[in-house]
Amino acid sequence: MKKKKNHHRPSWDAYFLEMAGLVSRRSTCLRRKVGAVLVKDKKILATGYNGAPSGLRHCIDIGCLRQKLKIPSGERQELCKGLHAEQNVLVQAALYGVTTRDSTLYVTNQPCIICAKMLINAGIKEIVISEGYPDKMAMELLKEAKIRVRKITK
Repeated sequence: MKKKKNHHRPSWDAYFLEMAGLVSRRSTCLRRKVGAVLVKDKKILATGYNGAPSGLRHCIDIGCLRQKLKIPSGERQELCKGLHAEQNVLVQAALYGVTTRDSTLYVTNQPCIICAKMLINAGIKEIVISEGYPDKMAMELLKEAKIRVRKITK
């Protein structure tokens, strides 16, 4: 009889959050690296990370206006040149005709208010995060929209 090896297999949540962490490594943001993985039925639909729009110069090359002006995290987002990971994952899904309805978003950080509104309208049913973000209103909107948010720590 063959002896089985003791082998640790990550849960689905750990698997997809770890992938979001890998995606975040593509980020070109100087302040926070964020990655997102959109999943439905245990299948990856799209990925996204924060950074400048396609074809534009990245903050890692030209600097960050918000950093220069010493704007705290979570404030004056309109001054940021980049898209958030959540925005990019939705744009990628739209670009390739992939429906987002009833999917789960795995993201390294809690969404901001702008992303929360987009995720609500995209029909996301659940968001799994590994870290918070200083935006209470975003969490209130997600709760009101009945989108489940779970925080999983490593």
